[in-house]
Amino acid sequence: MLTLFDFAALLLVFTAVFGWANRLFVKLPNNIGLLVLGLAASLLLVGFHAAVPSLRFPTELANTVQSIDFNKTLMDGMLGFLLFAGALHVDWSTLKSRSLSVGLMATLGVVISTFVAGTAFYLVLRWSGFELPYAWALVFGALISPTDPVAVLSTLKAVQVPKTLEIDMAGESLFNDGVGVVVFTIVVAIAVGGPEGGSIGLADVAELFAVEALGGALFGLATGYVAYRMMHAIDDYAIEVLISLALVMGTYALAQDLHLSGPIAVVVAGLLIGERGFAYAMSDVTQRYVTGFWLLVDDILNALLFMLIGLELLVIQYQASHLLVGFAAIPIVLAARCVAVYLPFQVVRLRERFSRGTVAVLIWGGIRGGISVALALSLPSGPERDIILAATYGVVIFSILVQGLTLERLVRFAIRPKEEEPPPAADREAHAPTAG
Repeated sequence: MLTLFDFAALLLVFTAVFGWANRLFVKLPNNIGLLVLGLAASLLLVGFHAAVPSLRFPTELANTVQSIDFNKTLMDGMLGFLLFAGALHVDWSTLKSRSLSVGLMATLGVVISTFVAGTAFYLVLRWSGFELPYAWALVFGALISPTDPVAVLSTLKAVQVPKTLEIDMAGESLFNDGVGVVVFTIVVAIAVGGPEGGSIGLADVAELFAVEALGGALFGLATGYVAYRMMHAIDDYAIEVLISLALVMGTYALAQDLHLSGPIAVVVAGLLIGERGFAYAMSDVTQRYVTGFWLLVDDILNALLFMLIGLELLVIQYQASHLLVGFAAIPIVLAARCVAVYLPFQVVRLRERFSRGTVAVLIWGGIRGGISVALALSLPSGPERDIILAATYGVVIFSILVQGLTLERLVRFAIRPKEEEPPPAADREAHAPTAG
């Protein structure tokens, strides 16, 4: 088997070469191009191994990929850096103005989608002759419901959307993964019989939400403020970049140890540094270095993550029936997304204005990615895991390739240029017709 260093070197070489080939020949958006080439390479290696069984390299690579804990690599490694980098560049004032839509989609939307997707998945599987308990169908609903911040933010880089819609999509994806992980934890506990084989009640659910989600937000606010005060006291770009790096790793690790939501804590810390740190604690030179550093971290880790998703195909054991499950899950998840966006927006429209076509773009722009794959891979081995993993991978591949590549076309079709930004209330009053 390849050593960890050999695999890391090979992964970096693949990512660099495929990124170069995509930019020069394929010309897809970077992350989507890397996923396509990673999937193609995986299929090619599987084909080589089937044609020449004595060929050792595909087997060694597959064994090494299987030895990598994708869940820990993403959830306990890459995710904190990617979330911080995304939150750092979110406009806090605009996010506050869209707090109702973002908050409802990141909480109520995830819960609605979990039940709709899980119930529909259970019914379709039962009709098709598959045996999957309802609780495990809800596990699939929970892990597939959060939109992936990595996939959504990388797609938004290549798609021009109105500012308020961009904030809705980015804000939802940054926060709903933390909520989604909490929901996933609860549903898995129910599926396996509750904590330590006991039952889990409404009080346990409420406590888990309060401690993990709200506790994580408060913890991120505290650590972010400490880092902000440290940056405010000096003017040294190297030290301030180091502080931001320590903030991410320290906040995420300590939050996990305290059983708080690491993703939510890191997002809140990133929002605070992006708002107050840039405005009051950093010189122009420091801002350029901090911004450039986190943009590079974001781009490099994004590229490696999408390549890993492609290579994971080497170790996923598909059966013909599982492929059908993967295809069937796609319309189920899209239907659940429709309900999860439409219902909260009936409340949102009472207070906030939004562009024509916003709901359609939010539905189609709800892209799933590495987080769903990581959660599926974290499930205990068994027939339930095999079915859920097949469905998850089918949805993720469709979501990134089809939805990601067609989102810009939908934006151009659904949102008219003159309606991109609803006019401010003052402007509407100033231009209102007068009597006489």
